[in-house]
Amino acid sequence: MRTHGDLFIAKVTFSGLLRLTSKPACIRVVTDRNASPQNTMAFINYVTQIQIDFGAIQLLKQECERVGIHKPLIVTDQGVKAAGILQKALDALPGFQVAVFDQTPSNPTEAAVRAASEVYKAQGCDGLIAVGGGSSIDCAKCVAIAVTHAGPLKTYATIEGGSLKITDRVAPLIAVPTTSGTGSEVARGAILIVDDGRKLGFHSWFIVPKAAICDPELTFGLPPMLTAATGMDAIAHCMETFMAAAFNPPADGIGLDGLQRAWAHIEKATKNGQDKEARMHLMSASMQGAMAFQKGLGCVHSLSHSLGGVNPRLHHGTLNAMFLPAVVQFNSVAESVQKENRLNRMAQVMGLSSGADIPQAIQDMSARLGLPNGLKAMGVTESQFDAVIHGAMADHCHKTNPRIATPDEYREMLIASM
Repeated sequence: MRTHGDLFIAKVTFSGLLRLTSKPACIRVVTDRNASPQNTMAFINYVTQIQIDFGAIQLLKQECERVGIHKPLIVTDQGVKAAGILQKALDALPGFQVAVFDQTPSNPTEAAVRAASEVYKAQGCDGLIAVGGGSSIDCAKCVAIAVTHAGPLKTYATIEGGSLKITDRVAPLIAVPTTSGTGSEVARGAILIVDDGRKLGFHSWFIVPKAAICDPELTFGLPPMLTAATGMDAIAHCMETFMAAAFNPPADGIGLDGLQRAWAHIEKATKNGQDKEARMHLMSASMQGAMAFQKGLGCVHSLSHSLGGVNPRLHHGTLNAMFLPAVVQFNSVAESVQKENRLNRMAQVMGLSSGADIPQAIQDMSARLGLPNGLKAMGVTESQFDAVIHGAMADHCHKTNPRIATPDEYREMLIASM
């Protein structure tokens, strides 16, 4: 399949493997971060080569050779190692000298990046392979910056004006996701808790993985609650980017299709982790949500990023599920959301009769999945609100919400999510 302008190409090999590639920057429009959401325009750029199929992990060596990685550092975590997935990656790299960093925390930190960078340099590595969920992939992206760029890592954070300081010197990275949620394997961003405690975003086209190997088989052993939480993360990505006001029709189409896949299959995958069809659709939805969210996210993520910095033990995807109903309700009166009939279009692919039904449907879905019934059940207290609101106002997702929230409106969303 080839679309006009070579924006997006899909190839199906004889093995049945779906291989997605793209040509860079067919549409380039400047984004003014100080503009209102209605005047914000999108930068459209799909650049990752994606291998997606059962057994795709066997293509890891081929992809390393294609991008010029011969002495990789694998960035992963203890859970992936215990599940035997790290060994599958190692087995797919015969003849390679491979170093391993397996201490990625559930919310990646600057300290973890320093530790991994030391291994990278000591072992003379020439590239990175992230094997894990969004935490490992984001950690690896920041390692790719740290081993090639001088100075404190926060220098390169988006809100510090660091995006343009990230250059093509970054170490090459291949991502192998083991969850279906963050979509970091195709995204230009990484989220990291820096030394001063802030949870910051790092964004550059140079840190997009050179290849994404999406093997749904690697998600078979994902526990039900993690399947549910990461699946809701994918749903949040698809919904928030679809509601964002920027002009980006390809992102809208990809996000809406991803929402349909995730909403229809998240319960099946949670109830039966061996359901191949459900696992494939969730992995695709995760990838699609992240391909689309270059258009922008919004208050769900500005709040979850901030609260995740205040309490790093809280799972990002679960937080997104808690915030989604209140944010959808808040966005329902936004000019662009109403003009483009955004809520009703989402409702259609979710099998709902009206966009007004979406907030309650999300709450009902979270309940069926066994997720908490609100922030209070996760241990969040109102004493944390001021810090969360302060962080949300400064977050890079704040200004791409279709309706700019005030501190008082953020407080109302927090209260509604309790």
